[in-house]
Amino acid sequence: PEYLSTWQSICSLCLLIFLLLMLCMEPIFHCLGDPTAANFAHHCSASEGLTQSYSVLSTIAILLYFTLLVDLSVFSTRISAFALVCSRVIAEVLLCGVGLLFAIVSFSCAISSLEQEDPDFEGIPKSAASLLKITLGMFSGDHLDAVMEQPPALLVCICLYSMIAIIFLLNLLVAQLNCAYAQTYQDMMGFARLNRMRIVVNTMPSVAEARWEHFVESLCLDERIEFGEGDIGLPGGICITEPASLNLITVDLIKRYGGSTSAEEQWPEDPTGEDEDDKFERLEKLITKSMKRLMTSQKGGNNGSVSGSLMHESESGSQMQSGTS
Repeated sequence: PEYLSTWQSICSLCLLIFLLLMLCMEPIFHCLGDPTAANFAHHCSASEGLTQSYSVLSTIAILLYFTLLVDLSVFSTRISAFALVCSRVIAEVLLCGVGLLFAIVSFSCAISSLEQEDPDFEGIPKSAASLLKITLGMFSGDHLDAVMEQPPALLVCICLYSMIAIIFLLNLLVAQLNCAYAQTYQDMMGFARLNRMRIVVNTMPSVAEARWEHFVESLCLDERIEFGEGDIGLPGGICITEPASLNLITVDLIKRYGGSTSAEEQWPEDPTGEDEDDKFERLEKLITKSMKRLMTSQKGGNNGSVSGSLMHESESGSQMQSGTS
């Protein structure tokens, strides 16, 4: 169904199912027909077999409630970005969990086939639980001392599992989280804003028209915005003040022109100078003129050297003719 396309809808549906189950297993309702129980009692002979199941359902329902509260992170862009990063890197954690589960099952099956008498590794379920405790650092030192008294093959299997699970898989998880966070961090603020806009757009149809009109009127968008003290600007915006030392501006970026504001009037020329295209055009012309002057000076130098050498040869020839005569 289309309404289950988002995880929030899935959580809401699961919460509804658990609440209905809790309603059917409510101990107070079952104790109402017990004459020996007090009014609105939780514990009675009729609810003895339902208390444990009811507590498990209530625990899951509370977790679902707090999971749905993650949507409140949209009120802060930074918190919403952090929540989006967590949702993006959760896939890497699941992959590491799958690899760790495979290692636990493999080594628990291998250890259970060994000839050993350690009660912590007796059978596949106990071996898997002990290996999980080793991974989480919950395996006590007394149990490790008992392992040392067993055949060396058991100790070798435990050491090999520790190298694969703790040294390799957990460090690989850290590297994967770093890479995934580095890729997501660049766009997480934009994704957070898009998520907020999506929630706003989805909420708009449920807002009453009178309430929306009152909100628009409270924005005073028809009033002109004051750029500075006595400097009235354009309407259609919201004025936000900030400290004067926050963004220092030495050149006034607002261009003001006197005269009529009619759209048929020609746009006035900029009195401060030319635009960027004109500046690049002037720079290009200046470079062209400089190149022409450089080429002319090089040609003039070559011609001067050639004429000087011809004059020197003519003078030497005339001196030789005068010497022979």
